[in-house]
Amino acid sequence: MPHQPIPRSAILTSPTSLTPIAVIINGSAGSGHDDARAAELRAKFAAHGMAADVTLARGGAELIGAARAAREAGKQIVVAGGGDGTINAVASQLVGSEVAFGVLPMGTLNHFAKDLGIPLALDEAIRNVAQGRRTRVDVGEVNGTIFLNNSSLGLYPDIVRDREKQQRRLGRGKWLAAGWATLTALRRYPFLSLRLKVGDDEHARRTPFVFIGNNEYTMQGLSVGERQRLDGGKLSLYVAQRPGRLGLLRLGWSALWGSLAQERDFDVLTVENMEIATRHTRLRVATDGEVTVMTTPLRYRIRPAALTVVVPT
Repeated sequence: MPHQPIPRSAILTSPTSLTPIAVIINGSAGSGHDDARAAELRAKFAAHGMAADVTLARGGAELIGAARAAREAGKQIVVAGGGDGTINAVASQLVGSEVAFGVLPMGTLNHFAKDLGIPLALDEAIRNVAQGRRTRVDVGEVNGTIFLNNSSLGLYPDIVRDREKQQRRLGRGKWLAAGWATLTALRRYPFLSLRLKVGDDEHARRTPFVFIGNNEYTMQGLSVGERQRLDGGKLSLYVAQRPGRLGLLRLGWSALWGSLAQERDFDVLTVENMEIATRHTRLRVATDGEVTVMTTPLRYRIRPAALTVVVPT
């Protein structure tokens, strides 16, 4: 009896014929990120000729550890699934390498994916990982910590810290806690006294908010709060002028919704590197929505073409 030919579908899904990739998902965010979800993702990637080693990470340390392990294991494509904080954590271990970075936007705002035109629908994002082209983008860095979107000082880190405290202690939802945190900041009316050093120039400012973007944010038109490019080799610096309390409330709310760049009450500079000093030896700093305490002065720089990302053709 003659042998039957092997179906083409079986060839495509044979484990030995699939491209090995690492997929790292934020398993602590939202619901539905469990073993069944991991199996579903493996099947979806297999349909595109990829053998996905799926990790459900619980928190930042596990995200970073999984990304580092994937890079050291020689994976040529590492994919992150989650919000902008998750995307940042995984990307931080790939900066400066030849590893291609794939993005599955699973967060609330997904700024990085949107600015690169990466599809927000899961199936389309997976197809992009398999069929997209590779391009190099810039990343920002402050005191050794990278950011893909932006970093900020003053009002926003304080609001995030208060919001997380309310979520943890009072069980409030994210946006309800954010509203109360913004009102608390408004009552405090906080200001930072800063010295901005750009090259040989120094600028003294007293401000409630400093925003540093990876490349320049659009300030007008229908694409307000977006970036037209992530390979311009510049940081954009926005320093809020002294707003009244209503203006401070507006700034805080805009920051939480990711639309701060549309606000017009800013001094604006584009720089390749700069230093920010304050009278405080330690300061809360937000990078892509995650808040850490850093030792001052804060040294910012752009790292041109430091990350290879898979984007639509």
